[in-house]
Amino acid sequence: MSGTGFNRGEIDSLDALLALFGPVQEASRRKEVTTLPLVYQEMLRASPFCVLATAGPDGMDASPRGDAPGFVAVVDEQTLHLPERRGNNRIDSLRNILHDPRVAMLFLIPGRGETLRINGRATVLADPAVLAPYAVSGRLPTCVVEVRVEAAFFQCARAIQRSRLWAPVSPESLAHVPSAGEMLAALTEGALGGPAYDAELPARQQATLY
Repeated sequence: MSGTGFNRGEIDSLDALLALFGPVQEASRRKEVTTLPLVYQEMLRASPFCVLATAGPDGMDASPRGDAPGFVAVVDEQTLHLPERRGNNRIDSLRNILHDPRVAMLFLIPGRGETLRINGRATVLADPAVLAPYAVSGRLPTCVVEVRVEAAFFQCARAIQRSRLWAPVSPESLAHVPSAGEMLAALTEGALGGPAYDAELPARQQATLY
């Protein structure tokens, strides 16, 4: 419910917010560092998936990124390289980085509850010499997002445990989740998408991964 005069318990000050929570535990403070220690580098090398968050003139964006484990390369304890592979050419994240270099990254490792969070500042690089180490099957990434790490810390496993993210999923549980073709058809009043789109999608995606 909302409306004039309805008290939703809205929090509008830092003091009021802090009053809702207890003190920060020592472990939560000490796990945040400004570089990438070996234990965090090991998590990065095991991760096949991350979410890249950026901010631009039109607002915020969070975009999935994934590839073989370790696809985000550790250049040194302060620097990461994220190869930009083929996609939909919207380049929302890259546009935002040109406007505001601040980025946040959340790394997941299948089967593990802990995640790794990294905040930093990004630059978009397109020098062929920078791209070359990240070629797959002879195909270079379009560019590389270089991230200078400003903060890194691991997140505890509670969110993964509560969501049962890595638990086996039955086909029945997905029966009411719309497919890509169904969503596209609904959003374009049938001009795009549909069953034919879904039937062709797996082969098209496999052919255009890199």
